[in-house]
Amino acid sequence: MAYPLLTMAQIRADMLRDIRNLLPEADTGPDSDYFIRATSVASAVEGLYQHQAWMVRQIFPDTADHDYLLLHARLRGLEPKPAVAASGRMLLRGNPGSPIAAGIQGKWTDQLYVSREAGLIGADGTATVAASAALAGFAGNAPDDARLELLAPPPGMQSAGQLVEMRGGVEEESDAELLARLLDLIRRPPAGGNVHDYRRWALEVPGVSAAYVYPLRRGLGTVDIIITSAGGLPSVATLAAAQAHIDALRPVTARHSLVAAPAVRLVDVELLLSLSGLTLEQARLQLTPQLHTRFDQLAPGQLLIRSQLETLASSLPGVVDRRIVLPAANVQPLVNEQRVEWLRLGRLDIKAMP
Repeated sequence: MAYPLLTMAQIRADMLRDIRNLLPEADTGPDSDYFIRATSVASAVEGLYQHQAWMVRQIFPDTADHDYLLLHARLRGLEPKPAVAASGRMLLRGNPGSPIAAGIQGKWTDQLYVSREAGLIGADGTATVAASAALAGFAGNAPDDARLELLAPPPGMQSAGQLVEMRGGVEEESDAELLARLLDLIRRPPAGGNVHDYRRWALEVPGVSAAYVYPLRRGLGTVDIIITSAGGLPSVATLAAAQAHIDALRPVTARHSLVAAPAVRLVDVELLLSLSGLTLEQARLQLTPQLHTRFDQLAPGQLLIRSQLETLASSLPGVVDRRIVLPAANVQPLVNEQRVEWLRLGRLDIKAMP
């Protein structure tokens, strides 16, 4: 049973009641001296109650404020993971043989990207160099082959470039994410290298948002860890960092531990809808984000259940009837020794039912 915390008015009423019991002739009306003093004392006492309630919340990590959550985490050797900049490769064009210095800057939308290594334009007039977003965070992630505009192209180079790939950017770890790691450590203490240990080790690496462990996937003595970054594929740098971190912590006998990214498999969705009081465009605008959310909830290797897509469509107000043309059945991603597929939403086509 929760301890009842009195309000200022209740505390003041109790004080005035006690005064009347001891001094029946005392004036305790709203304009009396006793009322004024009881009000000031009751206000202070209510503040003490509130402070005690706040202190109790700090005792437990799942109710603690940010500063005290950090203290709970540090007792277990945990710190919030910093934001990570997206990284990948930048394709540059120019005259064959033209040198490329590190530090070339380019923009895609409002994001700035910087080359991280020197190079040389090849005989085909192109060169691919390592690059990263100038600022850490999720916003630096870009679709493959995004157009890049160089800010100050050096002599012999064109202003139009390309981001071959740019991924792995994540925000600073939130309190909720840090709390989840802390509670996992408390509930599943280190056990010398079981499934939960490998997942926890992977999640300790900046840039890793989720990790899925597949023991014995490639045979005896193997442990594979599939990682993702902010709902997308991790960068090569994040994969290397996670591999190095796990290699330093794993049991010495587990030499065949592998950190890898999932293989994206696009699933096309085609829906036919019969509508009432709703236009097809309105239905498309409302249903599209729901379908994206459903696919975003799928873990690598997780089955896509076709009827769940039907439920999303049926629950939309104004949908009288629906029929899913694609996928024709549940979609089972491939999980074998070579790859772990991750189902993502591909082409989405929503049409009116004939």
